[in-house]
Amino acid sequence: MDVQIQENGCALPQVIIQCRKVTDEILQLKRHIERLDTKLQAKNGGETCFVHLADVLYFESVDNRTFLYTEQAVMEIRQRLYALEDWLPEKDFMRSSKSQILNLAKIRSLKPEINRTILVTMCNGERLSISRKYVPGIKQRLSI
Repeated sequence: MDVQIQENGCALPQVIIQCRKVTDEILQLKRHIERLDTKLQAKNGGETCFVHLADVLYFESVDNRTFLYTEQAVMEIRQRLYALEDWLPEKDFMRSSKSQILNLAKIRSLKPEINRTILVTMCNGERLSISRKYVPGIKQRLSI
């Protein structure tokens, strides 16, 4: 793969992917680039906020409500975890339990537990548990 960056004075960046054939990998790259500037609509109290996907630590479902967590706040969103799981970039986000999806880039450390779960410390110091069912996938994705 040849990667080049050219400055052309345009106000908005433009990404052009040139390839011999459009493959699944090319489509995945396109989706990833499109989501770089993606914002999610969330409710914080009575206020509607827009949160950059890169600022999300994790998503959690509690009592049929879905929340996103950032370093500064917890906000409610309309999407369900199963819909988020299909929509989020696979490279960056992964299901860690029945009720959570983690942003892998925001993990500070991992600690194996006796019951074969993994205790995750996020970049803000918050600790979460990866359930046994999802441990192999997380280990594979993080190459551990």
